[in-house]
Amino acid sequence: MKTVHLSPGHAVRLLRGGADFFPALIEAIDASQTEIRLETYIFNFDATGESVAHALIRAAQRRVSVLVMVDGIGTPPLTELWSRRFEEAGVQWHRFLPLGWIGVVLPLRWRRLHRKLCVVDGVHVFCGGINVIDDCVDLNHGALSSPRFDFAVKVTGPLVKEAHSTLEQFWLHVKVGQQMEHLQWKKLGQTFKQVLSQRSAASTLSKVDHSQDAVWAALALRDNLFHRSSIERTYRKAIGEAREEVLIASAYFLPGRKLRHALIHAAKRGVRVRLLLQGRYEYFIQLHGARMVYGALLDAGVEIYEYTAGYLHAKVAVVDGHWATVGSSNLDPLSMLLAHEANVVVEDTTFALALQAGVLRALDQQSVRVDPQGYKQRAWHARLLDRVALGLVRLVLFLMGSRY
Repeated sequence: MKTVHLSPGHAVRLLRGGADFFPALIEAIDASQTEIRLETYIFNFDATGESVAHALIRAAQRRVSVLVMVDGIGTPPLTELWSRRFEEAGVQWHRFLPLGWIGVVLPLRWRRLHRKLCVVDGVHVFCGGINVIDDCVDLNHGALSSPRFDFAVKVTGPLVKEAHSTLEQFWLHVKVGQQMEHLQWKKLGQTFKQVLSQRSAASTLSKVDHSQDAVWAALALRDNLFHRSSIERTYRKAIGEAREEVLIASAYFLPGRKLRHALIHAAKRGVRVRLLLQGRYEYFIQLHGARMVYGALLDAGVEIYEYTAGYLHAKVAVVDGHWATVGSSNLDPLSMLLAHEANVVVEDTTFALALQAGVLRALDQQSVRVDPQGYKQRAWHARLLDRVALGLVRLVLFLMGSRY
């Protein structure tokens, strides 16, 4: 099974929610000297988003190259005010595949940019599940009574080079595709010149001695070309090699057949498998689709907990107290089959146990365990809603040329 290749020489810092993430991100942006590349699904101009936006503007005004790519569904068009501010400062901003009325009937435009990646000066990479939005703000539900439960990491070391290359190539692919779509050949030539200039700048990015950083880590990507199943395979390999415990927190959970079987087989061979899943209604398909697959997992001995203290947004896992992953990829068809995603995989006991402690605290104190007998006896209308949700998922995947 082909999976990511871990390498030594990394320093990895766990960031718990926006309270840790945004100060660290803004500090890195304010210290930048050459280049910032940022990708996110949501960039919301609340107080938190504006603090990041102002940091990007300050960097651009110092002549740092600032390139921001956001998703065309997750992030609406810029207001006239922010468009002018970014343009005057030199911040380059692009929305990936805005849906529009044409996109609704074109399945190829349903693919999304869901990863949250930022590379600063080719030295630091931020990766995780945290969008640029206040932890207590939800675009659909307004103000939240408690912050979202989520994680990210800040990494230095060899994988930063791969992250930078990924962002650079995607920017080029999207911008060139946009120019070709509009047949603006003159601007296309200018785009190539701009990219070559940026590549030249990237070659002079700061160099850092990582000889004292001992953590083994890797970047796991999912895209629609070269990395179609890398993240899922990485999960399955770790679960398949588990001997004692598998702990997963996933906001959107509807794993495919192979991943479900990996979890079931692990539980049947005596591994303690615990899943922390969404327990509050956010989206119909998300909640009911997930519950449709509970049965076989519960029958195998998998423990399922639903987070009820607020909205779960984490996409993390810990296996046997030494392997861990933090990223943007949920265990559902959108992440596994349709979206651009990024996870950092870490082989380090200290890091894994710190992440494990955070998830177990939420599992023990802020969640409700699903009772297998109660699940089997749930009302007929709940069963019907679960089937409808799964049917809708299968329909969308069929239209995309995939299947669940």
